[in-house]
Amino acid sequence: MNSEAARIGDLARSGERMVERLRRQAFLPDSRKSLEVRFGIAEVASLLGCSTNRIRTAEEDKRLPPPPASEIGRRIGYTISDLLNMREVLDASPVRGPSDDPVIIAVQNFKGGVGKSTVTTHLAHYLAVAGYRVLVVDCDSQATTTTLFGFNPHLYVTQEETLYPYLSIEPTQADLMYAVKETPWPNVHLIPSNLELFDVEYELAASGADGNSVLVTRFRKLKAGLLDLSRNYDVVLLDPPPALGTISLAVMQAANALLIPLAATTPDFCSTVQFLSMMHQVLEQLQSAGVEVSYNFVRLLCSKFDNNDPSHAMVQQIMDSAFGPTLLPVPIFESAEISHAAMRMMTVYELEKPIGSARTHKRCRANMDEALGQIEQLVRKGWGRPLVTNAALIEDAAA
Repeated sequence: MNSEAARIGDLARSGERMVERLRRQAFLPDSRKSLEVRFGIAEVASLLGCSTNRIRTAEEDKRLPPPPASEIGRRIGYTISDLLNMREVLDASPVRGPSDDPVIIAVQNFKGGVGKSTVTTHLAHYLAVAGYRVLVVDCDSQATTTTLFGFNPHLYVTQEETLYPYLSIEPTQADLMYAVKETPWPNVHLIPSNLELFDVEYELAASGADGNSVLVTRFRKLKAGLLDLSRNYDVVLLDPPPALGTISLAVMQAANALLIPLAATTPDFCSTVQFLSMMHQVLEQLQSAGVEVSYNFVRLLCSKFDNNDPSHAMVQQIMDSAFGPTLLPVPIFESAEISHAAMRMMTVYELEKPIGSARTHKRCRANMDEALGQIEQLVRKGWGRPLVTNAALIEDAAA
């Protein structure tokens, strides 16, 4: 290896040290991520679909604990744990019924840079605020989602804590419970990833050289493991690698719903068309190999839309003409607030206060709620209990 090639390792180590430095700055004082966001009583009432008077009455008659207050007696707002308790006491929990199947959504596109991990993490936090029990499974060895949840994949996540012990050719785990970690969100859990998860790709690719039996077994094993684990959750979000590899194929087969983020640019549109074509061919091959693939819904979501850029509006019209109702009508706007939150390894749902202007934050949050609410609507519709609000936004895709 020449000196220039050897520099790559030095660059990686230097970058890892900087990631840890950024993480420590973001999560002071103990370098662990915490959730400090609080909700005012009016926002809580809106989330619960009730009046503020109903909340105050429940507090007065001791069904709910007294409102959190500062040293001078001023309300400081409710935590996410307080909000979840209110949902239980006031019978406002949206969790699925005993006969409803958990929704397992793969957030996938083979094109990098479309905001796949950003969409996954924001969707998890949106659903958490809405009261759902969520499991996020980071299947990508780049581990961006793991990082956004506050874990340093290089220093504090081992291979034994990823999917590897379960999916490897010589597995050491019989189920996936070993890998589930708590996060700062009480109703969101995470199976993390790190670079060593990529070893599964090598092992399965090598085993596939002698036939497809091992690959098919692993595909079915991931699905079985996730189905078993999903009994404790309402929604499971899978973040696979942005490439057509064995892990991506296993994820595609394990999911029962597919969400495809894409940006409103011509290259992203063309790339997504190629992704859909490749997916069609691969799914046909899986079916012919006896691997069942079935989705309750497939939707595309424009994830980086600049409403001040005329070219984005033009590409969105092209996408709408090509994909019809399969393209969700409300895109996620490009926002400085999302970028600022990402710099702190957070989502906009974790910010205690606006980073930019209050107006920018409010506009970004409102757009996120509306865009991600489309996914919640699809989840509820699958359970036969669609949301009343914004119900007209979601229509069945053309057959």
